[in-house]
Amino acid sequence: MKDLFSIRGKKILVTGGARGIGKTVAEHLLDAGAQVGLVDINAGQAEETAAALAAKTGGACAAFGCDVTDPEAVTRTFANFIARFGTLDAVFNNAGITYFKEAEALSPEEWKKVIDVNLNGVFYVAQAAARCFLQENKAGSIVNTASMSGLIVNIPQRQASYNTSKSAVVHLTKSLAVEWAAHNIRVNCISPGYIRTDMTGSVRQDWVAWWEDLIPFKRMGTPEELVGAVIYLISDASTYTSGANLVIDGCFTCI
Repeated sequence: MKDLFSIRGKKILVTGGARGIGKTVAEHLLDAGAQVGLVDINAGQAEETAAALAAKTGGACAAFGCDVTDPEAVTRTFANFIARFGTLDAVFNNAGITYFKEAEALSPEEWKKVIDVNLNGVFYVAQAAARCFLQENKAGSIVNTASMSGLIVNIPQRQASYNTSKSAVVHLTKSLAVEWAAHNIRVNCISPGYIRTDMTGSVRQDWVAWWEDLIPFKRMGTPEELVGAVIYLISDASTYTSGANLVIDGCFTCI
């Protein structure tokens, strides 16, 4: 039983890994004995984060600059990851962005950018991971970051593009899980609620007060409170779990 949730020795790629949820999850993966590659569009920040996490945890952590909306760059990044670590066992597919803007005011470029990063990028990364698993004829785990916003419409902020993209991630997860089940490639997603990160740290304080009043726990979550779910979905404790959406929102979507 003590090894059921073990990820020791697993080689894991984390997108959006330079800060926020990705950084926190990566740190705990390293603490648990995994070897981690941080992927981020900000290569310099990824390098700094990887060096800091390696020094803090004593684990093997490398950085890879990559724009996940560029499928060729994603393919190269996976090749570089395998050249560095020898194989791939799991992916935390976490890169994402948002705009708080009324739908009628969104420019086509803003709409496309959110969909490109949050949906297309998630697909390109999952596709590249599956190709690696298939090439090595091995089992693998992909954990996508969706959001409770894929299940509800948030208020008071306006974020139609984000909500749409995250809803699509949930169904993409289910679709890929069914397609790749025969190859023992598991695909799941987590749907965080309101989490205190750099992305949410700059929002209006009256919005934060509104959110916390609605959350039954009466507080926002922390990135650390997502770690256990990710480790579960990567570990052998979840070998019969695929196509699942694990909602971690302090009961928000229950009301």
